[in-house]
Amino acid sequence: METSFFTLKTSFPNFYSFAWYFTGKFIPLYLLLLWFFTCKHWWHWIILVPIAMYAFQIWGVLNESNNLDELELVYLFPLMMVLIPLVYLIRAKLFNEVRGNDLKSFEEDLLTKKSFWQQFRDLFH
Repeated sequence: METSFFTLKTSFPNFYSFAWYFTGKFIPLYLLLLWFFTCKHWWHWIILVPIAMYAFQIWGVLNESNNLDELELVYLFPLMMVLIPLVYLIRAKLFNEVRGNDLKSFEEDLLTKKSFWQQFRDLFH
């Protein structure tokens, strides 16, 4: 793209392709950040997973990577391994406080053998 003030060069076929990829990553990232900072619920930390994914994807677009949306999952996986169990444990502690159950009954419930349909039904209980 060439204007009277500056010239932009990219390895994309044209500037419109670059703008398409960039806005396709930037707009969801902006909306997710807005949601993260304005959310009042306890589970808002899990929104960091897609935020990190879109941030890595924007980094790939800005670095003009030829393998867009492939390498980001390798970097995102360790974040998910830490964040998802942490959010689940916070949820378990909050429900423990709300329901008044002690931690022993919660552990016993986790250790009981249940069929697939019992587990599925407990998800929506």
